[in-house]
Amino acid sequence: MARSRSFMTEYECTNHEIRTNRMSGLELLGLNNHSSMACYSYPYMSSLEEGSANDSSLINPYSDHESRDHKKLKRTLSIADSVSSNSSINSSIISRSSSTNSLTTLPRLHFRDHIWTYTQRYLAAEAVEEAAVAMINAEENGAEQEDGTADGMRLVQLLIACAEAVACRDKSHASALLSELRANALVFGSSFQRVASCFVQGLASRLALVQPLGAVGFVPSKLNAKDYALMDKKEEALRLVYEICPHIQFGHFVANSSILEALEGESFVHVVDLGMTLGLPHGDQWQGLIQSLATRAGQPPVSRLRITGVGLCADRLLIIGEELEAYADSLGINLEFSCVESNLENLKPEDIKIFEGEVLVVNSILQLHCVVKESRGALNSVLQMIHELSPKILVLVEQDSSHNGPFFLGRFMEALHYYSAIFDSLDAMLPKYDTRRAKMEQFYFAEEIKNIISCEGPARVERHERVDQWRRRMSRAGFQGAPIKMMAQAKQWLGKNKVCEGYTVVEEKGCLVLGWKSRPIVAASCWKC
Repeated sequence: MARSRSFMTEYECTNHEIRTNRMSGLELLGLNNHSSMACYSYPYMSSLEEGSANDSSLINPYSDHESRDHKKLKRTLSIADSVSSNSSINSSIISRSSSTNSLTTLPRLHFRDHIWTYTQRYLAAEAVEEAAVAMINAEENGAEQEDGTADGMRLVQLLIACAEAVACRDKSHASALLSELRANALVFGSSFQRVASCFVQGLASRLALVQPLGAVGFVPSKLNAKDYALMDKKEEALRLVYEICPHIQFGHFVANSSILEALEGESFVHVVDLGMTLGLPHGDQWQGLIQSLATRAGQPPVSRLRITGVGLCADRLLIIGEELEAYADSLGINLEFSCVESNLENLKPEDIKIFEGEVLVVNSILQLHCVVKESRGALNSVLQMIHELSPKILVLVEQDSSHNGPFFLGRFMEALHYYSAIFDSLDAMLPKYDTRRAKMEQFYFAEEIKNIISCEGPARVERHERVDQWRRRMSRAGFQGAPIKMMAQAKQWLGKNKVCEGYTVVEEKGCLVLGWKSRPIVAASCWKC
């Protein structure tokens, strides 16, 4: 389909729904090299139609934004219905008169809703061309792969149909779809079956929290004894992610390289680590920095190094601090470690002790997205606090994906693409029945997915955003970008650490982005006051 026809009418776009559904399955299954969100919304989002008082049971209560901007949301034909039988294709086409009634409600929407709707139609039309190429390639790979592709597409369609049912609080339909999904989403199956199993957990948790009609707010899940028993497994999974996946180590490498560049010629250094070590049992990042400072040539030795760790578990941080002090002493560096027991939202400038003559740098690895809220006040307060400290640089490493949108279905689709790429990379790194992979997927990535999918309000902390959004936030807070110029070193790092082929590093407006087959995973950036 030509791009000039992308802004089609609802009637025309609905005629392409089945083909676009097929495209979504192919793209998520890795048959298409492009990983855009082209399939994300229009064909799968419920239509905006003329509602009646009886339709109130279909309104999604979870998000204030969704309740305010989409009070006319009505569930249309399920995607699962559109693929149940070839003979039912004609029934999935909405009549022109129904489309006309739907269009008459559009002027009641906000202007931004018009822009959003037409953008999704444009992306859907553009994706049809990509889908055609993907389907041709799939047919050339033999009947066995074709069967797997068909099963995968069915799984994609079931997932999205279930997400729609959950969003509409259709418990009976969602429960039926969840039962079918559980039978097909296998923990030791294909990469998409495994990622689907994590999304099934999130959808089930969200469905369990559905409130009666007329209820206001969101009921957070309560921590029980079973959750405490899982803590050890989660810590082991985090350690495995650090050792096997390059995401966190890449952040540490870029951060340390940027810090070393900022500390060139300095002998009195102070590093503030927000959310120190992410919960890892050792200070791996700072051991690398200490070694680099001890061996740098042509510069004055570091006479004094201070590290301040910020976190909620002071006892653990102090143990790590003792290990770092002993390691630094063995390399002839005087290290002073201190910790501040606080979360980021309650951290104040006076909590960080700064001495005259020291050069201050601030390090944040996968931390600031946790304080991004709907009001934006919490993050602004944290950034203002950091700005008051006047660090020479702030190193920011975050997941590069849009998981903080106000609409549940939008977050669902974005997360499905993002974690499908991660699980695909795990496929390339580990054998099918490797228990390490299962531990990482079920006790680390699945926890992130469940938080994105099933939680709202303060309980939702995995609010990942694109690097462009972080650029705007940092700029509004008074920070200026400090371009990272180490593409050659980053590529050398990939080779030196034998990172799985398929991972790439690209430079984007002064930031370094680690991706899997062109799908961004994490982004590193530097900022100065």
